[in-house]
Amino acid sequence: MTTSIFASAAWIGSTGETPAPGKRPAYTFRAGFRIDSLPSTARLVATAHGIYEAFVNGMRVGDEELTPGMTNYRKTLYMQQFDVLELLHEGENTLELVVSDGWFRGKCGPRRLADNFGSDVAVIARLTADDEPLVETSGAWEWGIGAITRADLMDGQTSDLRRIGHEEWAPVRIVDDVLTRDVARLALSPAPPVRRKERYEPVSITRLPSGRQIVDFGQILNGWVRLARLGGEGTVVSLIHGEALDASGDLTLDNIDYFQGPGKPKLGVGQRDEVISRGVVGDVFEPRHTTHGFRYVAIDGLREELGAGDISAIQVRTDLRRIGEFSSSDRRLDELHRIAVASWHANTCDIPTDCPQRERWGYTGDFQIFIRSAAFIDDVRGFSAKWLTSVADDQREDGCVLNVSPHCGVAPPTPQMPISFDGAAGWGDASTIVPWELYRQYGDLEVLRENLPTMVRWVEYAANTAATTRHRSRQGTEARSHEKYLWDSGWQWGEWLEPDVEFDWASDKSIVATAYLAHSAKLVADAAELLGDAATVIRFREIQEGAVHAWRTEFLEDDGSLTQSTQANYVRALAFGLIPEHLSHAAAGELATKIEEAGGHLSTGFLTTGLLLPVLADHGYVDLAYRVLFQDSEPSWMTMLDRGATTVWEAWNGIDANGVAHDSLNHYSKGAVIAFLHEYIAGIQPAAPGYAAIRIAPHPHPRLERASATLETPYGAVSSSWRIVDGAFLLDVVSPAGVVTEIELPDGRRETTEGGTHTFRSDS
Repeated sequence: MTTSIFASAAWIGSTGETPAPGKRPAYTFRAGFRIDSLPSTARLVATAHGIYEAFVNGMRVGDEELTPGMTNYRKTLYMQQFDVLELLHEGENTLELVVSDGWFRGKCGPRRLADNFGSDVAVIARLTADDEPLVETSGAWEWGIGAITRADLMDGQTSDLRRIGHEEWAPVRIVDDVLTRDVARLALSPAPPVRRKERYEPVSITRLPSGRQIVDFGQILNGWVRLARLGGEGTVVSLIHGEALDASGDLTLDNIDYFQGPGKPKLGVGQRDEVISRGVVGDVFEPRHTTHGFRYVAIDGLREELGAGDISAIQVRTDLRRIGEFSSSDRRLDELHRIAVASWHANTCDIPTDCPQRERWGYTGDFQIFIRSAAFIDDVRGFSAKWLTSVADDQREDGCVLNVSPHCGVAPPTPQMPISFDGAAGWGDASTIVPWELYRQYGDLEVLRENLPTMVRWVEYAANTAATTRHRSRQGTEARSHEKYLWDSGWQWGEWLEPDVEFDWASDKSIVATAYLAHSAKLVADAAELLGDAATVIRFREIQEGAVHAWRTEFLEDDGSLTQSTQANYVRALAFGLIPEHLSHAAAGELATKIEEAGGHLSTGFLTTGLLLPVLADHGYVDLAYRVLFQDSEPSWMTMLDRGATTVWEAWNGIDANGVAHDSLNHYSKGAVIAFLHEYIAGIQPAAPGYAAIRIAPHPHPRLERASATLETPYGAVSSSWRIVDGAFLLDVVSPAGVVTEIELPDGRRETTEGGTHTFRSDS
């Protein structure tokens, strides 16, 4: 944190009435300054309540987008620093800051709730030359409304290019309130910035009889469109963004418009941009104050035919560094990996979102499900650290971790709906699982040290809830001793989205919640043990053991079967070690039987789908894991591919057999299956945190002739590449010098190296 970087700079804002949410403009703040001789260094530091762009002498500063990003603005506000030396010249100069609502006061979440952190946008900035101030925000600045007459992250942006050079200017207002006075919340982000990343050209442009043009970019992404053909002066071009087409070939938003509930109209997803041309050759529309989740764009109002070079799609996401790859001999398996990565990347716009269109929320459950896969794809240390700061900032006084962080766009409980949806098992447990997975991947104890207070308070909340409240079905009966650790109350999503299972909000979901209580208590105790906190270890081992006992008492039969016999419950129990070792083989057999009874289909839901295949492989059912992976009929990953998925769907029938779209077509959580590709098919696993020791244990199958993966670890690059040649299994392993590498071959043979390049052969 810093308190002096802005020195005497003031927070400034606009004056006058504020339009309704979704219709508010971007505000331009400007000041002039003079330079008699060019300095050797020049630095701009800025941040905003809203999102901002900076311009020096009309030239954009830096390449970061959507600054200062998404955060709990009440607790943490990130600043940006830019080198602006090359933009300065001797004589008169100008600094402009363009600020729009962004996450601070724009519409957020599926219900499009606005003014989440405040009702006024504001900005603060300081430009120094050779560490001496050149210009800083103050009451001497002026403000006006430029070309951006409407800007909202959810609804979209309108730019009237005819306004360029015709702004009306007025004195700014000094913004002095509780937030602007809180300098302790200022920080530099540990995460890489959001940038313009992949660029997609159209794969087709179709003119409909209505005159509308449909542009297909061939890939669902998050970002915006760059339009270079705007028509003559006064032409109004609208752009509507969506993921699917209807039967007539027109854009449909039905799958992503928000369903509010029975008898209520859907809320439109927004995602509508508009540009009014000034008729100047070379003008380009690129709406940098909004983002959309889309593959298709419907263009209305443009008479000219769009052609090559006129339009492209820009993916806007955190600039994560790629560290892992996977490939195989199976085209569809490689495509599954590709769309999982594409879905993940489209949901990394400053925070891990669930989807980039309908909600755009930092759901805690989604990231805890995918974190292991994410850490194999990209270096996610800084990205995760930033998000975990928001999780801690949002944590309630009682320790409850919220379903969504940063917490915005969430409707408070009302007399009509008095339920808080926060504190759900599997969602709040992101506060323990994500730090632990980061430690597993990078071996850095600091991530545990920094997050242990949040972890502790969450598990204490869950344990206290279990001890003090009961599900209504148990009320009125005498509580048995184990029920102190039976978490059967509060709002629970349960397994969520199990195929063909209708969600019952009132049902007892303690088989899920108690399992997570045991698992998170174990993670807290393990973390505390690593950090030398003996008292915390003792306290949370007691919670862990109590929750395991409660779970076994309620749900485990003497033969290893469960009282609530679902695939998901078996998977979670085996993954979390809730089944005693002497019964685990029987429980795994029950799981395998349920899959066979389903015709080789999974029926796991949101929380356990990513755990299913590893659990099967760990308990000797490798062939069954491959059968589920390559299943060709719904529900399955291969059905997604066969129906044209370019990102992972929220629902297994995201595009049904009739070609109709359902729900979001870009929810990355089911893509967590690729951890099986990395760690089991290719076989790269950490044998010690941070890959201080490495385990290579491939699981080949007749479906594949070869598979390989590479990963950049903190100790260096590791790769595992196997192939079948004349019936023999050949494995090439590369690992960092000096790192003990354990190799487990399919014939059961074990080898150990201390790094380097080695080839192994197995003939059985």
